[in-house]
Amino acid sequence: MEASAAVREQLARQLASGRIHSGYLFSGPGSGPRETALWFARAVACEGREARPCEACRACRRSGGREEIPLDGTGKSGPLLRHVGDHPDLLWVERGRDDTRVRIAQVRALQAALRLRSLEGGPRVAVVADAEWLNQEAQNALLRTLEEPPPRTTLVLVTASAAGLLATVRSRCQRYAFPPGPALDPDAPDAPASLRDLAARLAALPESGMVEILEWAETYRGGRAEAAEGVHALLAGASAWLRGEVRARAAAGPDAPGLAARLDAFRELQACRKALAQRNANPQMVAERALLALREAVG
Repeated sequence: MEASAAVREQLARQLASGRIHSGYLFSGPGSGPRETALWFARAVACEGREARPCEACRACRRSGGREEIPLDGTGKSGPLLRHVGDHPDLLWVERGRDDTRVRIAQVRALQAALRLRSLEGGPRVAVVADAEWLNQEAQNALLRTLEEPPPRTTLVLVTASAAGLLATVRSRCQRYAFPPGPALDPDAPDAPASLRDLAARLAALPESGMVEILEWAETYRGGRAEAAEGVHALLAGASAWLRGEVRARAAAGPDAPGLAARLDAFRELQACRKALAQRNANPQMVAERALLALREAVG
């Protein structure tokens, strides 16, 4: 059974039994954890008896939209938090467009909203997406909510990697791990055109001068969240391409020319991933570091 479907079945059984937890942690790469969190929030609010969104009741109709609705004001980074659709008891927190972190102000706004009475008189669900982008102060604030949750309130944390969360936060949640999908392969017949184009561009790095590399890195200068997502995609695609390079040379033996340099570059890409997750990370500088390491490896 596909991973997301298997998790949803387990959650549906909990809903049917009336025994849902106050804290959940959905972790893993891709869209599965986030989409399951949205499904679960809507299922909790659903007025039907199917333990899943019926799509027909008033709650499902209200939670079916995706428009953002600010609760506590907006800034250049977008709303502090929003509803799921326009359902007042389903809350969603994620990084703002210009942020590389989920801000402590967002967590405090969420806590303030949860201290109020349910507007619909039913259960409430708060989803914190991008939870790996919470700093320690924000995580400690959330921990207090997990330890003493308001009545009939469920908090769902969504993260690409549970390792980025404090052990105390993880221990307060029922955890569901979503396995990674198939590894990216630029040479696969069904590889996306964007991945094939990136592989071709990376293969041409030995002919690229410093100015060209800096100009490439400069394309990641936009809003910080958008730029960070772009660099994440760059690192994922570069890792997939470099994995193929390593396999090709390893087939010739451990002393094959260029193998050690490519392994060093692979480790550098991993270090770049960690650097990108740091508070106030500069995506453009991370991209520059990764591209220079790749050019040195394949040059």
